[in-house]
Amino acid sequence: MAKGQAESDKTVCNHEATTTVSFDATAQGHIGHDKEPNTDKQEETISEDIHAANMKTDAEKDAMEAGEVAPTPDPNIVDWSGPDDPENPRNWSKAYKLTNIIVISLSVLYTNLATTMFAPGAATMQREFGFKSNTVEVLTITMASLGFALGQLFIPPMSEVFGRMPIYRTSSILYMGFTAGCARSTDVAEFLVFRLLTGMAAASYMSTGGGTVADLLPKEERGVAMAIFTAGPLFGPVLGPIVGGFVVENLGWRCSINILKSKAARLRKETGNPNLRASGDEQTPIKQLVLHALTRPMKFLFTSPIVALSSLYIAFNFGVTMLLFATFPTVYENTYQWSVSVSGLAYIGVGIGCAIGVITFAKLSDRLLNAEGGNYHAERRLIMMMFVSPMFPIGLFIYGWTTEYKVHWVVPIIGTAICGPGAVIINSSSQTYIIDIFGPQAAASALAAITLLRNLTGAFLPLAAPTLYANLGIGWGNSVLAFITVGFIPVPIYFYLYGASLRKRFPVEI
Repeated sequence: MAKGQAESDKTVCNHEATTTVSFDATAQGHIGHDKEPNTDKQEETISEDIHAANMKTDAEKDAMEAGEVAPTPDPNIVDWSGPDDPENPRNWSKAYKLTNIIVISLSVLYTNLATTMFAPGAATMQREFGFKSNTVEVLTITMASLGFALGQLFIPPMSEVFGRMPIYRTSSILYMGFTAGCARSTDVAEFLVFRLLTGMAAASYMSTGGGTVADLLPKEERGVAMAIFTAGPLFGPVLGPIVGGFVVENLGWRCSINILKSKAARLRKETGNPNLRASGDEQTPIKQLVLHALTRPMKFLFTSPIVALSSLYIAFNFGVTMLLFATFPTVYENTYQWSVSVSGLAYIGVGIGCAIGVITFAKLSDRLLNAEGGNYHAERRLIMMMFVSPMFPIGLFIYGWTTEYKVHWVVPIIGTAICGPGAVIINSSSQTYIIDIFGPQAAASALAAITLLRNLTGAFLPLAAPTLYANLGIGWGNSVLAFITVGFIPVPIYFYLYGASLRKRFPVEI
């Protein structure tokens, strides 16, 4: 929900005003409120509702200093009962918070298994349904990614309006139903439609999960959680072809606004006051809230250079990864005469590399962020990304040319293993950086912009693989992709040097 900042010190926040997201090097996700570059770390607010209350308090202090009477707080607003309120998710036990993060991360993992689990059996499906088309074969693998992309257009903003729990529950039910439809398909068109719908239903886990992490944890503790969460889109496609199936996980989650609504409902019953409502639960028509929320991802994408460049970088890397996943069976079956069942083992190299990337990011991300003691700089999230980014194109070069010249199969697998840490750390560092600078109040919409481009590229770039390899061969085909990836290597360096000034120069109006 957007909140506007007052034009003068006497004006209290108005929900219908335009909010400006303006961050400097020490900003911690607050909207419409800049800080000096060397301010000590402060606890990030769990939602913009609490932030609005802080803004209101500041306005009251300024008014009193000017000899004016501060506005009287609305007695019907239900907010947290202080910083130690046990109903505040930030105050839950570490074990409980970690359990919820793991459940959501496993949901991301399981739903992404569907993306490539079918890869080894695509040729068998061709024979059963009686079609022969390389493009359709790739579509059977990537159609779920297209569904993921389409889901980003409405699911994350809806979660910021209605809360995360209703979105998770509804998506889980739809996901199971559409998955059953895939299993019972009788022709390729029906299968592709259900694959698309399955991806749309699964989009809630991928796009909203980052917002859940931001709700639960302050920025200083997000490294491990984001490493676990962002590994799902990469580990899922790796494990899919190996295990040959996926598990549907049904979960729910409580976001802060829903907890406050429950608290307000309980207090209405206990006190008999029907006017009590949750902080942030504005009396704005649902239609207006939904339409406003739907435009937020596009505003982030088109008005923030940080979100735009991060989206392009993540999207291209993910698209190349999906291209590799979609073509591994064909490449290894044709080059090394592997059987359909054995070809699934080609994904092990990427899986090992991704595991190394997850462990590395989890161990070092928060440590690097807090290395300067009391001074917080969001750009320190990008340090690992700067050093690891070259690994992705290096791995592509090795994979492409060793398969071109039919070097022993273990060498191209080593090449894809080198790609793994690069893919994970590029993805994890970028998304954690975005969450840190935009905060929990806008994290879902900002990440939705990234996930939209990522999954569109993941859906369509693999379609170019048959033509790319047929015209250039595996060596030069992968080299072209690697050279493009090299062009993105300066992106984290640029953000590290100029990210703070970019946030001031290009604030996001939401």
